[in-house]
Amino acid sequence: MSGEVLKGEGLTVRDLRVTFDGFTAVDGVDLDIRPGDLRFLIGPNGAGKTTLVDAVTGLVKATGSVRFGGDELLGKPVHRIARLGIGRTFQTATVFEELTVLQNLDIAAGAGRGPLTMLRRRTGVPESVTKALETTGLTELRDRPAGVLAHGQKQWLEIGMLLVQDVQLLLLDEPVAGMSHEEREATGELLQRVSAERTVVVIEHDMDFMRSFARSVSVLHAGKVLSEGTVAEVQADAKVQEVYLGRVSEPEPAAVPVAEEA
Repeated sequence: MSGEVLKGEGLTVRDLRVTFDGFTAVDGVDLDIRPGDLRFLIGPNGAGKTTLVDAVTGLVKATGSVRFGGDELLGKPVHRIARLGIGRTFQTATVFEELTVLQNLDIAAGAGRGPLTMLRRRTGVPESVTKALETTGLTELRDRPAGVLAHGQKQWLEIGMLLVQDVQLLLLDEPVAGMSHEEREATGELLQRVSAERTVVVIEHDMDFMRSFARSVSVLHAGKVLSEGTVAEVQADAKVQEVYLGRVSEPEPAAVPVAEEA
């Protein structure tokens, strides 16, 4: 990747620790996620993946340092972190089901506007909304109520709602859970398009999806980083094979069924 012009901002995590009632869920994690990376966080259930993202987005208290661009995130409230261009999705899409795709995107696009501008009637579709519709492949569904969308389409809409807010770091929690093969492929292609101008971090349990689309991988285990590198490097790591991926001589299932991470 030397010589490549990378867009967006990078995420730097140093000695990140999160403790709940004496239990250390994230135990001294260091991460360097370059601008424009499509980084996958994988690991067994309870490895600390979701808690790490919760710490980055201000949902749990943590110690150490998390820097995005030139800003330290730890200690900032959730809304301040969001204003710095950081957005996330959860395992269940949160969209306004009774509103159309276009209305969902328009509301998200207006999130930074003041009350007076929100009250003024829009004379057209904002450019950011039009671009998000194109990027997510939802242009033809713009007038459909979000509630009638397929499972995958709701996830794409939620990603679009982050794009119209000009989010520069997207943190996605199992975005392809419950999707069909076709939806997973379309989602992977969407993430590739999004990461052309932004940094994307994906928590994932679907190993086939990770192998197909990850640019880099961090494996977490017991709150620590066990291994990092390309997909090939991580899969060749004996420690990873032992604790997570299993013996590589045996065929692996398309997805590793695990309970939802707390």
